[in-house]
Amino acid sequence: MDLSTSYLGLRLKNPIVPSASPLSHSLDSMRRLEDAGASAIVMYSLFEEQIAHETAELNHYLSYGTESFAEALTYFPESDAYNLEPEEYVDLLRKAKQSLGIPVIGSLNGVSTGGWIKYAKKIEEAGADALELNVYYIPTDPKLAGDDVENRYFEVLNAVKSTVQIPVAMKLSPFFSSLANIAHRLDAAGADGLVLFNRFYQPDIDLESLEVKPNVILSTPQALRLPLRWIAILHGRVKASLAATSGVHTAQDVLKMLMAGADVTMMASALLKHGPEQIKTILVDMDQWMLEHEYHSVQQMKGSMSQKSIADPAAFERANYMKALQSYK
Repeated sequence: MDLSTSYLGLRLKNPIVPSASPLSHSLDSMRRLEDAGASAIVMYSLFEEQIAHETAELNHYLSYGTESFAEALTYFPESDAYNLEPEEYVDLLRKAKQSLGIPVIGSLNGVSTGGWIKYAKKIEEAGADALELNVYYIPTDPKLAGDDVENRYFEVLNAVKSTVQIPVAMKLSPFFSSLANIAHRLDAAGADGLVLFNRFYQPDIDLESLEVKPNVILSTPQALRLPLRWIAILHGRVKASLAATSGVHTAQDVLKMLMAGADVTMMASALLKHGPEQIKTILVDMDQWMLEHEYHSVQQMKGSMSQKSIADPAAFERANYMKALQSYK
């Protein structure tokens, strides 16, 4: 069975890619992921706050609520592994490239166009095969227009693309007023890949201490529905590679995303819960399903259930909502 696929111009042995998370905080952990069958690894993010927390520009954007980064350091248990200095992060990436036989994708998480972007070049020089950019902030200022929020993504993308030669993917949120337009414009601006979607952990209130506290709630398979819809809509409409993330837990989830049009599926919650060996289980189950349903390759099924491929394209739009309501008994 041919499970190979392409992502960001990289030929991968299968579509399973662990996403940015504490799973890549050490070389030993990354080796476990490779041994379990991961076709590539996205290293956990290097945060702008770790590089330039003293700059006025960053403080300006932090005032809009960037504490809601999906991987914000305060959302994970305190550990030296999660608080590596920038140069230590680059060194770990370099060691990963020397030790692993699969592509390693660096990850930068920030909002401004400040000095942190220079680490894109350092990540490239350390041997990264590609770079994932996670640009997100909550614009709490009612005077800040939507165009200003969107332009931040393009400014960062352009700054990084002018700095590195390796492929660059943009990890997006689903909270744009016109996601299809943003995807189209990022594609035209040179994004090599789009990762849909980032999970933004929401704050909670501790009723005893009366404090606002962040915490991690692992995804469930139900989270699959949102990226599945948009992957299906965007497949064939953008040149950029499409990576599906959020809610990918089982072989069935992977297969659905591939049929929607994803080039790869990224996961973290299932691996944090069950361990890296979950990848082996998923690959075996995929192989068995494809055999039973007479699929010979991932390429054969990719996009077969995208909006442009199915008989009723409206199923991914408003009609889907009406049918869903009518189907409930």
